[in-house]
Amino acid sequence: MSIQDLSRRHFVQRAAKTFLGVSALRGLPAGVANAAGAGASTARGIPTAKRVIYLYMSGGMSHLDTFDPKPGGEAMGPTKQKRTNVDGVILSEYLPQLSKQADKLAIINSMNSTQGAHKQGNYFMHTSYEMRSSIRHPAMGAWMLKLMGKDNPTLPANVMIGNDSNHPGSGFMESSLAPLAITDPAGGLRHSKRSSDFSKEQFAFHLDLAKKLDQPFVEKYDQKNVRAYTDMYSDAVRLMESADLKAFDLQGESESMKSRYGRNPFGQGVLLARRLLEHGVQFVEVSMGGWDTHNSNFVNVPDKASALDNALSTLLIDLERRGMLHDTLVVLATEFGRTPEINANEGRDHHPQAFSTVLAGGGISGGQTYGKTDERGSRVLENEVRIPDFNATIGYALGLPLDQVVFSPSMRPFTVADKGKPITALFG
Repeated sequence: MSIQDLSRRHFVQRAAKTFLGVSALRGLPAGVANAAGAGASTARGIPTAKRVIYLYMSGGMSHLDTFDPKPGGEAMGPTKQKRTNVDGVILSEYLPQLSKQADKLAIINSMNSTQGAHKQGNYFMHTSYEMRSSIRHPAMGAWMLKLMGKDNPTLPANVMIGNDSNHPGSGFMESSLAPLAITDPAGGLRHSKRSSDFSKEQFAFHLDLAKKLDQPFVEKYDQKNVRAYTDMYSDAVRLMESADLKAFDLQGESESMKSRYGRNPFGQGVLLARRLLEHGVQFVEVSMGGWDTHNSNFVNVPDKASALDNALSTLLIDLERRGMLHDTLVVLATEFGRTPEINANEGRDHHPQAFSTVLAGGGISGGQTYGKTDERGSRVLENEVRIPDFNATIGYALGLPLDQVVFSPSMRPFTVADKGKPITALFG
């Protein structure tokens, strides 16, 4: 049976149920399910990760100056290599602390993207789908919550820390699955306390009044996005009254811990991410911009790499010490790499043909590099990894059904990583 064989009545019923919302493909004949998710991976492993810290290097991190340095040659400029605590794993000199943690890292040096512009590359990395004007696809955090549900009923399960305005959020899925945005990690969660102008009784009165005024509309339009809008208020009030609100306050961390992560927005964001995961948040993304080094690559990259080196190495040690690394997947991603050619401005240009990403914890076997580029870092020679493959690997670690079909409001079928295949060789 194919999609075309579905009766008009069945289609209308499904469309009515998913108006302004989305629906997972359940209860349909096997032939229909297979047709809708054709090409998606059927691999399903035992979950090795319960939560994710996703570190996004916005602008296109230079692989040559970080995780895939090459011996000598003009392509390296002044950047030098550094040996690590794992034989055969080499990093750049700008990552001295991570060189001592290489036994925890799985470095993928054979990434390839079809998108060479920032906005499109960012979108592709986050969603596994190329950008289209007709639809907005969900990012991995939304997929995780859609397919796994929420652990802590009080805290938001999906949080984004940083200033990445291009984040696709929950895409066509319910707005309740979108990440809660925090621009300043040191500032905590703003507007999360009841105003002193209102007593507790007055606040409750106004909430009850608003609920009564909204009730006729909610009953008439009993749809997912409408329910998500009202649920947002309920969740916000529940959080305001919860002891879990302290999870967003870095004042609960020692000054020495803050210093170890780095006294900069990214370092403090990574510290906040660890803190949130301890309180039951499942997916936290922390972004760091400034990697678009068309100019002064060898001035800007050392500064950015230092902040990354400090925060990520401290995070790995911290998670391990707290007994969380084995079931927390740490992801380091970017939209593309930079050219081996050094331009007239001492910079590197966009290079989607080959770049690096990193995975650690969450069942990943550390101390390895996967894939290989040529002697200049220009093209992939071995084990090419497409972006959907990378995202399928994240989904595989979480135990997500990679072939589970979810329909958009227009009844188009999608899966978490499109047709990506997980890199099972990375798991111990």
